[in-house]
Amino acid sequence: MERGPMIPRRLRGWLVLALLLTGIGVYVWRWESDPMGGIAVTADADATVPRVVPDSLRIRVEVLNGAGTGGLARRATRAMRDAGFDVVASGNAPERTDSSIVLVRSGQVAWGELAAQALRGARVELRPDTSRYLDLTIIVGARWRPPPEAFDP
Repeated sequence: MERGPMIPRRLRGWLVLALLLTGIGVYVWRWESDPMGGIAVTADADATVPRVVPDSLRIRVEVLNGAGTGGLARRATRAMRDAGFDVVASGNAPERTDSSIVLVRSGQVAWGELAAQALRGARVELRPDTSRYLDLTIIVGARWRPPPEAFDP
């Protein structure tokens, strides 16, 4: 039985150490070049929600999570408040939905269009309901992506 070239034991130890350090170096280099591991988070002007409601106008809004993703109504509430809406209630929708829907309760369709603009795309439907003290009901669907949040420990 013929064996390949023999590598001394001490040299094998150094080779294993060199390979290990090279692997750690590559890992650290990749982490520093992409710390989110492939998750795209932008910090440009498009990442924030622009204010679409004039200061003189008060639009009462209810935000409902129709995706089933934990915390989505809370994130949508923050985004809608940044856009200038007065969010008076939030919670979970009775059923799941894939796309976001703005339900116009008070008959002001233009306000629904403002909300759709702030959400960056939502279907607007006229569904008057005078029993609610609301102008709009926003049901956030599974396709909606919230703007990135600042780290808040």
